[in-house]
Amino acid sequence: MTKMNMIDAIKSALDSEMKKDKSVIVIGEDVGINGGVFRATDGLFKKYGPDRVIDTPLTEEGIMGNAVGLALNGLKPVVEIQFSAFMAPAFDQIFTHASKMRTRSRGRFTCPLVVRGPSGGGIRALELHCENPEAYYAHIPGVKVVYPSTPYDAKGLLISAIRDPDPVIFLEPMRIYRAIKEEVPDKAYTIPLGKAKVVREGTDLTVVSWGAMVKYAGDAIEKIADKIDVELIDLRTIYPFDINAILKSLEKTGKLVIIHEAPKTSGFGAEIAASVAEKGLDYLEAPIKRITGYDTALPFAKMELDWIPSEERIIKGIKEVMDY
Repeated sequence: MTKMNMIDAIKSALDSEMKKDKSVIVIGEDVGINGGVFRATDGLFKKYGPDRVIDTPLTEEGIMGNAVGLALNGLKPVVEIQFSAFMAPAFDQIFTHASKMRTRSRGRFTCPLVVRGPSGGGIRALELHCENPEAYYAHIPGVKVVYPSTPYDAKGLLISAIRDPDPVIFLEPMRIYRAIKEEVPDKAYTIPLGKAKVVREGTDLTVVSWGAMVKYAGDAIEKIADKIDVELIDLRTIYPFDINAILKSLEKTGKLVIIHEAPKTSGFGAEIAASVAEKGLDYLEAPIKRITGYDTALPFAKMELDWIPSEERIIKGIKEVMDY
């Protein structure tokens, strides 16, 4: 066991899988000599060489097109896109080709690739460097979407993603890249995709979140723990998501608050709410509450933390549902 932050855990996962499987390669802008924009691939170029840690030109569509071709020819590319919003030029390759290769070929081909995308606000970055695009990719059949909240989960989920036979979008919360340190096994381990985690058990109300907001939701919940017993669920995988874990919690609490950083309209919280309405309406004792970013572009640094759900907004929302 070693105490790691999320960057360390991601690097450990990559190193472990590259050592185990020679078909695993890393590809992206500055991933080689410079070790990646956040240093998540630091040292891998020296260890595995330029044939397996490949620096590319600044062309996200080209990177993704190459990754699809490599995956179809027996390799397992792990693509680093410097910021998740930069995945937009590569959307065509993900939507048109990577996601559809299994069905297009009637199962003769799969497309085992992972796209790592640093995501979210809170680091005082400019627009296009702080997006939360999980809902876009969750809407593409054939693609899995992962959004971890801790170093331990990041390593186990990334290894599972690399070993998955189909494309996985792996979003990483930049705000907590180095904010959390915890004991992480040095050896490889997996966490199943599609399984949520109960971070904190409770009986009064259920909170569902993912990514960096799990930490900040947890901090808010602890401030009212003497009055409201909240159960906190970390979704971990956005698609496929663990509706059964949510329903099991709601059967006990009867109240649901969904917290995410992305804008509210058509955010993934809406899909969770709709699924709960379809499958667990009888459990609800109050309307579902969503606490989210606003339906605007994330503002510049001065107002950034006013846009992201704060402890104050989270506590206020929980109390509103409890008082219904």
